[in-house]
Amino acid sequence: MKKIFVLVMAFILAGCGTNHAEQNPEPSGEENTNGGNIEENQKEQADGTEGQTSHENDEPEENGEEEQMEESNEPSRDEPMMSQYYVDGNWSVKPIDGAKEEVVLITIDDAPDKYGLEMAKTLKELDVPAIFFVNGIFIEAGNGREQLKDIYDMGFEIGNHTFSHKKLSELSKEEQYEEIVRVNDLVEEITGERPKFFRAPFGVNTDYSKQVAKDEGMVVMNWSFGYDWNQEYMNEKALADIMVNAKELGNGSNLLMHDREWTFKALDDIVAGLREKGFGFVDPDLIETSREVQEDM
Repeated sequence: MKKIFVLVMAFILAGCGTNHAEQNPEPSGEENTNGGNIEENQKEQADGTEGQTSHENDEPEENGEEEQMEESNEPSRDEPMMSQYYVDGNWSVKPIDGAKEEVVLITIDDAPDKYGLEMAKTLKELDVPAIFFVNGIFIEAGNGREQLKDIYDMGFEIGNHTFSHKKLSELSKEEQYEEIVRVNDLVEEITGERPKFFRAPFGVNTDYSKQVAKDEGMVVMNWSFGYDWNQEYMNEKALADIMVNAKELGNGSNLLMHDREWTFKALDDIVAGLREKGFGFVDPDLIETSREVQEDM
C-alpha cells in the first residue's frame, strides 16, 4: 500500500514540474538571446571594429543623404542665376523685366591694397554686395593672395583692373594683352574663377582692350561717378556726404570707390545714407554678362 502511495505522489510531482516549465518559457528565451549577442560581439571584437564600422556605415549614410539634400537647397556661386540687370552705354545698371529700379552698384578699385579686406568685411556685415576690381601688383605684394582669397570667400565678385594700372592707350597691343590676361590667370589660380567684369585704369579703354575683354568673356565697365580720388573729398565726412547727395546719383548709378583709408571709414555712412534714400544694392551675380555694351565715348 505504501508502495502504491509513493508511486502516485511521484507521478503527481512530475506532472506539476512539467506544467511550471511550460507556463514560464521567457527566462530560457532571454538567455539564448543574450548568448547570441555575446557571440556576435566576440566575433566583432575578434574581427577588429566590424561592429563599429557597421554602425558608422548606417548612420552617416542617412546623415550624408540629409547633408546632400541640405546642400542641394543652398545656392551655389557656380550655378548660373537669372539676370535681372545689364550695364548700359553710360555704365549705369538697368533693370530687366521689372527688376527693382531703385538700386546702385558698389565697386571698389585698386584692391587688395591696404584697406580692401577691411572694406569687404564692413560690406559683408552691412549685407551689401560689391565688385572688387583688383590689380596684379597688389595681389602679388605681401599677403595680397590671401587677402584676395578672403574677399572672394566672403562672396564678393572679383573684377579685373589690369596688372599694374597703366593707361592702356599708351601701351602696345602685346602689353595691353599682358596687363589684362595676366590678372585673369592670377585670379583664377587663387579663386578658381576668372573675372566677369573689366575696368580699365583711368576709365581709358582702347578698341583692342575691349576686344580682349570680350574674348575673355568680360563685361567692360566704367562708372557713373566717384569722388574719393579728389583731394577735396579725402576725408570720411566729406566723402560720405557727396556720395549720398551727388547730383549724379540716380537709379542704377555705378558708384566708384577705391581701396583707401578715408573711403573705408566712410563706408558705413555711405551705405546708411543710400538706404535712407530708398536705394538697394545690386548683386553682381544678377548682372547680365552676354549683352553687348556700347561705350559712350
